[in-house]
Amino acid sequence: MDPKVNSTYINSINQAGKNLAGKTVVISGATSGIGLATAKEMAGYGAFVIGVGRSEQRCRLAEEEIRKSHVNAKITYIVADLSLLREVRKLSERIKEIVHNEGKDCIDVLVNNAGTFSSWYISTEEGFELQFAVNYLAPFLLTNQLLPLLKAAPTGRIINLSSGSHYRTKIRWNDIMMRKHYNCLMVYKQTKLANVLFTAELNRRLRKDSRNCANIYKSNDTGVNSIVCAFAVDPGLVNTQIGLKGTTGIAKWIWKKRSRKG
Repeated sequence: MDPKVNSTYINSINQAGKNLAGKTVVISGATSGIGLATAKEMAGYGAFVIGVGRSEQRCRLAEEEIRKSHVNAKITYIVADLSLLREVRKLSERIKEIVHNEGKDCIDVLVNNAGTFSSWYISTEEGFELQFAVNYLAPFLLTNQLLPLLKAAPTGRIINLSSGSHYRTKIRWNDIMMRKHYNCLMVYKQTKLANVLFTAELNRRLRKDSRNCANIYKSNDTGVNSIVCAFAVDPGLVNTQIGLKGTTGIAKWIWKKRSRKG
């Protein structure tokens, strides 16, 4: 496990104990930082891990690193550009295909970890601001695409990586991607708030289902009464590279200061 990543985060998503044999875990942004550490830890506990990364080379290197620590790890990587919703849809279909080919009918854990930060306004090919697309739209769509498989698990878990940045932040509903007055830090904070709101609303809707979080302690291992719960997890200050990519000036200085505390 990467010593730079707080083990408290890893422990928080492994409440079931260290034996995850037979479980299927999907992790986005799994080629570095928190995502890679999570993939390595879950693979070490025996889970079948499906990692997602943008670069084919980095996916290959990440898989090699995990196999050095866990020779018999059950892990595979998928290359996908999460800034494009069409790619997210293709990704979800590829994940379903892999799960099916493994002889499984469910996903036990989905970790929406992938994120980005940019000092300047970048519009994706589909017309969305980059941070909004990667940090919020992608996990929102991927979660909804994979929800049927999560509901098929005895105790499905959805982990949305959040941040303390969402505090004292509001959504700019009249200019949600800040096209008029772009502020990179405010956009990042807004995407993290959106993730928290999405998680809260998702849980509210799941509670309306007969298979809901309210019955969590009545769960059994038959898979008949599936329980899906979503969590917005703030890992705290962690020494990752997210804030050092595509940043300049004061924003880059702030991220460097934050990373030293990780």
